Formats: sequence, C-alpha cells, structure tokens
Amino acid sequence: MAEMHHFTDGNFQAEVLEAGEPVLVDFTAAWCGPCRMLAPIIQKLNDEWDGAVKVGHLDIDENVNTAMAYEVLSIPTVILFKGGRPVERVMGFNARERLLKRLQPHLA
Repeated sequence: MAEMHHFTDGNFQAEVLEAGEPVLVDFTAAWCGPCRMLAPIIQKLNDEWDGAVKVGHLDIDENVNTAMAYEVLSIPTVILFKGGRPVERVMGFNARERLLKRLQPHLA
C-alpha cells in the first residue's frame, strides 16, 4: 500500500510540482462534510495506484497560499498534476467511477 501524502505550502513545490510521477491533490478541510465523504475514495485510489500516482491531501485552512494559487474556491476540489502542471480539476463530491472517468485519460 502506497503512502498517503500530506501536502503543504512548504512542500508543494518539491512534492507536487517537481514530482516525476503524476500527483493527485485532494484540496480539503476538516470541517467539510463532502470532503469526508470523498476521503475513502481518494484513499482507495491511492491503494490501487500503489505509487504509480502520488496521492495526497492539502488542508486549505492551513495552506491558504497554495489553495489561492490554484484558485480553489470550493471544496472538495481534486487536481491532477503532470509534469508540474494541473491537467484535470474535479470539483465537489464525485463517485469513484465519475472521478476515474475524468482522471483516466491523463494517466494512460
């Protein structure tokens, strides 16, 4: 099982933008109900991808600069990064199948 990462303003450059593999960032907050509903789906993707895609969370309350830089205005927002650039953005709670439908084309 691959490690679930915790991204911050301080490590975002190295962990996400400079990563060699695709990175899925779940922008979330502890108080967000839909975020808590999405968390098990994100964890399952992390387990299934087993390191082929780096997966982690970024708490928007604790990491305002990164959330603002990527214009995260509502949560949950999931952004897939490849080569240091955002290639897909999915906002709101989405079922696993719908989320995968949006992400898979970028991972083939």
